[in-house]
Amino acid sequence: MSARPEDTRYPAGKSFAWGLQHVLTMYGGIIAPPLIIGSAAGLHAAELGMLVTAALFVSGCATLLQALGVPGFGSRLPLVQGVSFAGVATMVTLVTSGGGLPVVFGAVIASSLIGLLIAPLFAHIIRFFPPVVTGTVITVIGLSLMPVAARWAMGGNPHAPEWGSPGNIGLAALTLGMVLLFHRVGNAAIKRLAVLAAMVLGTLFAVAGGKTQFSGVLHGDVVALPGILSFGLPVFDVAAILSMTLIVLVLLTETTAGLIAIGDIVGTEVDGKRIASGLRADMLTSALAPLFNSFPQSAFAQNIGLVAITGIKSRYVVAAGGAILVLLGCLPVLGRIVAAVPAPVLGGAGVVLFGTVAASGIRTLAKVDYKENMNLVVVATAIAFGMIPIVMPTFYDRFPDWVRTIFHSGISAACVVAVLLNIVFNSVTAKVSVQESRSG
Repeated sequence: MSARPEDTRYPAGKSFAWGLQHVLTMYGGIIAPPLIIGSAAGLHAAELGMLVTAALFVSGCATLLQALGVPGFGSRLPLVQGVSFAGVATMVTLVTSGGGLPVVFGAVIASSLIGLLIAPLFAHIIRFFPPVVTGTVITVIGLSLMPVAARWAMGGNPHAPEWGSPGNIGLAALTLGMVLLFHRVGNAAIKRLAVLAAMVLGTLFAVAGGKTQFSGVLHGDVVALPGILSFGLPVFDVAAILSMTLIVLVLLTETTAGLIAIGDIVGTEVDGKRIASGLRADMLTSALAPLFNSFPQSAFAQNIGLVAITGIKSRYVVAAGGAILVLLGCLPVLGRIVAAVPAPVLGGAGVVLFGTVAASGIRTLAKVDYKENMNLVVVATAIAFGMIPIVMPTFYDRFPDWVRTIFHSGISAACVVAVLLNIVFNSVTAKVSVQESRSG
């Protein structure tokens, strides 16, 4: 029996370097939710820093569990975990409604435990994800991340005076150009480190141009272990739990899509048992996250793009990235160094990474049969629903909360629509046609 691609092992030095690429790719995304939620809660700078380091620590632990696995938990796939954006709006509403962070943490714990119980049920839906569905979802994952790359390229902060300046976008273009150059002229080793090398050089150009500096990295604690329940005991409010349970359903859907996507890119089998193990790891770490002052976890789509573009399919490389995240969570000084990488540099790399995810989905869709069936309509409609929240974020603002929760994420919207349309047009309709032909 041949070894699975994801079980490939590399020397420690290479694994560390490639793992660092994963950390740099997702760093901006992982610290944004705690900053948004903490700011809404009115926390001061030191408390915000606590939330950020907690997010790094918990996400590192979640990534290690997902990549390495223990019996019953973890997909053993190169899938990076991080604080999910899906629940940010709901958690901001809860934190500003008077309950503060304890109500948020209580809702996250309870809803994640509910998700842990129903994870095996989600694993049985694998048969509803043929290539026409998975290709569509993977494509939308890539497309839905492009606004993130654009915001990074413009500077990351819409309120900054340099937002969208030619200097910021030029730095992003320079980073993008270096990624392409390394892939064009480099050997195999350079190609695999192209993103990291481009980020390092882009950051050096930014330092030379006065767009970032590292003078503040030594200000603050060098070592700081994550606190336990630093904001008080969790408060379990029924309404808050119900709101977060809807978010958990979205997280389960998105992580299922991420598991299938990474399996397709790696070229390995992802069956119902593996999905169940991945979802249980997701929900377990989400349930434990509030104990360490953090929030729900889910698969990070941008890192799927990094696996696709580098061809490094090893789960041990991702585990190295998880170990770096744990270290960053315990050594705030290292976190401040990584945080000094300018947003435009991340944006330049993100254009290629996220575009690669979409291209992988298109490659899967190329294998689909479109003759004498409704597959083209399924793909077209699902992609359209996936793009609506991206091109018009306020589209569902006047709909009930549960509709906004499900369809405000382009990934979950495309996933739900693709699955339902595939069932209606390719399962139910096909059965009806067979029965009519037999009766005829």
